[in-house]
Amino acid sequence: MTRASRPAGLASEVLVAADAVSLGYGRTIVVRDVSLHIRPGTATGIAGESGSGKSTLAKALVGDLTPMAGRVTVNGRSWSDVHRRDPERRRVQMIFQDPYSALNPRMTARQAISETLTVVCGVPRAEAGQRAGELLTRAGLSGAAIDARPHRLSGGQRQRVVIARAIACEPDLLIADEPTSSLDVSIQAQILDLLVDLREERGLALVLVSHDLAVLRHMTDTCLIMRDGNVVERGPTERVLSQPQHEYTRTLVAAHQGEETSVGSHHGAEEDT
Repeated sequence: MTRASRPAGLASEVLVAADAVSLGYGRTIVVRDVSLHIRPGTATGIAGESGSGKSTLAKALVGDLTPMAGRVTVNGRSWSDVHRRDPERRRVQMIFQDPYSALNPRMTARQAISETLTVVCGVPRAEAGQRAGELLTRAGLSGAAIDARPHRLSGGQRQRVVIARAIACEPDLLIADEPTSSLDVSIQAQILDLLVDLREERGLALVLVSHDLAVLRHMTDTCLIMRDGNVVERGPTERVLSQPQHEYTRTLVAAHQGEETSVGSHHGAEEDT
């Protein structure tokens, strides 16, 4: 897996901005006073332990969650002013953590993408089927899998369908919430490489939510470390993960290094037997 290169000549515009945002469910505050600006072509990582608020922040960035305080905007407009059929919605798409629950079990892969193309992107229905097949092929799905329903697809294949749907309307920003957490290691690498390729081909901006610091190191330019709903550290990914300033970040990095050592020792023991 190689680090995605940042496209040359980045615009100064902000695609999506979160300004002093607090988020929650009911009266429970999950994210507190967080600000984040996403610009074209950039790759931003969000890391933290389970319950830190990183997935909740991702939902707000894509417009699926209304802030309790503060404001989230897309191209300068509040998400609350952007209705479902507004073309602005196409600019930001999300890749969900669980690809199975994100798909309609009654639709084949081709039908799922065709529906997005016609309903969201305005592609004529007569063209949608062929376009859907092309998108699925680009996402790495082939043969009978293109016309199979989700229960007949592997986890990796389902995630490819979700990615194909996310890029169908040619967005400017992809937000990926733990996109490989439910996949085998070899399939994880394939999906991450696909995201890298899509960034390079289309100049996409990427927000990647992940607990895997190695993934963030290779995939992102800058990162935020979250704990208990707060951003405790942010900056260039390499600096944050190599020379962490906050005690919590140092703890995360040390724990990740310990996991890597443990996995390496386990593999070595297997090879010796």
